[in-house]
Amino acid sequence: MRSLQAVVRGSDGAGSQSRLCALLGPTNTGKTHRAIERMLEFDTGVMGLPLRLLAREVYDRVSTRVGEQAVALITGEEKRVPPRPRYWICTTEAMPHDLDGAFGADFVAVDEIQLMGHPERGHVFTDRLLYARGRVETWFLGSNTVEALVRTQLPDLEVTRLPRLSKLVHTGQHSLRTLPRRSAVVAFSMTEVYALADALRRRRGGAAVVLGALSPRVRNAQVALYQAGEVDFLVATDAIGMGLNLDIDHVALAGTYKFDGFETRPLESAELAQIAGRAGRHLRDGTFGTLSPEPELPRGVVQQLEQHRFPAQPFAYYRNSELDFASIPALLASLSRRPHGAHTHLLRSAPDADDVDVLRCFAKLPELRDDPPNEERLRALWDVCRVPNYEKRLPQHQVEQLLPLYRQLARDGYVDADFVAERVRRLARYEGDMHVLMDRLAAARTWTYVSHQSGWLERPGELSLRTRELEDKLSDALHERLLERFVDPADKRKKSVQGARSEGASNHPFASLAGFALPGHDGSEVKTRAQWVEGLIAAQFVGLSVDALGQINYRGERIARLARGQTLLRPGLKLLLPEWVEPGASARIERRLVAHTRDLVSNLLEPLALVGSDSAPLRGLAYQLEQGLGSVQKQQARPQLDALSAAERALLDERQIVVGRQTVLATPLLSRARLDVRAALCRAWAGKDEPTTSLTHDGLSMRIAPGTRLDRELALRMGFFVLPSWAVRCDVMERLLSLAPESALEEAQLMVGIDDEGARSLLRELPRAKRRRKRR
Repeated sequence: MRSLQAVVRGSDGAGSQSRLCALLGPTNTGKTHRAIERMLEFDTGVMGLPLRLLAREVYDRVSTRVGEQAVALITGEEKRVPPRPRYWICTTEAMPHDLDGAFGADFVAVDEIQLMGHPERGHVFTDRLLYARGRVETWFLGSNTVEALVRTQLPDLEVTRLPRLSKLVHTGQHSLRTLPRRSAVVAFSMTEVYALADALRRRRGGAAVVLGALSPRVRNAQVALYQAGEVDFLVATDAIGMGLNLDIDHVALAGTYKFDGFETRPLESAELAQIAGRAGRHLRDGTFGTLSPEPELPRGVVQQLEQHRFPAQPFAYYRNSELDFASIPALLASLSRRPHGAHTHLLRSAPDADDVDVLRCFAKLPELRDDPPNEERLRALWDVCRVPNYEKRLPQHQVEQLLPLYRQLARDGYVDADFVAERVRRLARYEGDMHVLMDRLAAARTWTYVSHQSGWLERPGELSLRTRELEDKLSDALHERLLERFVDPADKRKKSVQGARSEGASNHPFASLAGFALPGHDGSEVKTRAQWVEGLIAAQFVGLSVDALGQINYRGERIARLARGQTLLRPGLKLLLPEWVEPGASARIERRLVAHTRDLVSNLLEPLALVGSDSAPLRGLAYQLEQGLGSVQKQQARPQLDALSAAERALLDERQIVVGRQTVLATPLLSRARLDVRAALCRAWAGKDEPTTSLTHDGLSMRIAPGTRLDRELALRMGFFVLPSWAVRCDVMERLLSLAPESALEEAQLMVGIDDEGARSLLRELPRAKRRRKRR
């Protein structure tokens, strides 16, 4: 077993070089934002987040910055892994186990590290604190309450304390009638959430609901419904306290007791602070209180919440991660084995979770007692035990559900695809009330999880698509039932017409998650429109096209165009969507298209990636070529070119980067598709009225009309060199400059397709000093 203190002190392996940092403070301090910004300063990074919804929010933020091709999303129920991701956004449980070596990320961050004290999940966060390391830097984000605990475990830790950006003020007790708009009501059971949402529909027009039992797709849609201003109230469990950035002005506690999986107990002041702290965003102050008939909070608790002062967290839950697969008893014993070290008295053994309870039930089965599994089979059994219990079955009933999976893995090494497909088929029914749909959805989530497990299925790609389609359809049906039950259609239509959605809400990351319409008179039309939106959101990179005018097209329909952005390489976007697209869906499409523009630029510049070179001249030349979209004047790059070695010049040849007489060209960026993108970027940056943007790849040269002045730098970025009365493609010009005059005349006529007089005119204007002359 690894020495705990050796790893903690950074003396074994790659973790020894990692700078350890902690950002600690109350809610709304910008911890997650800072971590994202810091991660993007590195070439590679991993972030572990406590909720799927928060992971999706961060994924959306990061992919909007760098493109979806550079970012992977991994949760228990969703995997989006492009061919070469640089950044990995995960739920904390889904973070790779070998971060300190094989995974090789420069930066690692773990959010809400105070969850080390959670009875069910705490051991995962403790494991990440002790063992997850970036090669260069590691950050832990969380509450001030864990400072002493993490300092003890990590003596070299650098701690930064952050103040809350806005005030949090207690306003006492409210009734449903006096509850301020843009409020979140927090309850601690599904029954309470539904009852409160139903009451808000009758009295205040409706509410969105957020429950852990909902699928990520439904939760996303419900949050987006609130964020888009379609409803003014959100009724949720305390899950919203885990770092979700919502536009909430007031938090009303419908209770202060919760069942934590073991007992019903009062919430601690730090837990109340996590929930109440969701009120207020950035510099906007927030308020909190209770909802009648819940009495007001005691004055001492109110002072703690307003002043953000709470008792220190005394311990962290721990579960051994170095397991013994010699036998089931050995595995159970290793799970509870305590670490060795100077400060392990602060680590408390985690209570048995679902996976351990299920393993104990498996151990009682006659077939496992009579034929004990070998190490390979036992590893498969443990993986099966860890399938999440979405249906909340008793452990013995969960074993009945999972036993066929184990038998197939143990016997064949994989799960039969037809076995999974049949169970998915049985669940493909979309009628019934919301309780029936939630039960089916919970079962569907199990098979979605199974389809994502590496090496389990014969046809993982096909089944993953089928389970995702099933879950999406059930989620859509459940979302419609929730709208019918908890949102007044008249109130929603009124808000849409009046534009109740604020600009801030429309730009919020969660506003990008909605895409569902209320059922209308023509149900088929609503479904067709929803499918169109979902198809667009899910479209692969090649499913969207951009023409030379900067118009983005989907299935032959123009949906947006590029506009001037922060820089040439970060264009803005103007949506051109059909009128029927609702605000939430529009914002979601916008996020997808912004990410697409980042991928567009990355794909354009991919041939310029002189990766792995420590050469300053090569990096300088690559930067100039990036800014020039593949073309740069030779004189401008002269210092870098003169400093290149023979090996570095060979690398340029390998990358098809040509050093000509007048220009340096990346020839892969002269393809028709890439010239279209270059023209689109230049047009967006310069504006459609700039005459230079009329240049097109359809011709290799263009005669400049008298009195027309072209922007030489912009033309070069589009691939053209400007002469007094001609604009000629750079590669054509370099070809003509390399030829003797007589050959050049004939070549100009053939290549450019102009007559003798035009060819002579063009040749006369070529830079004479650089053109090869025939020796007399």
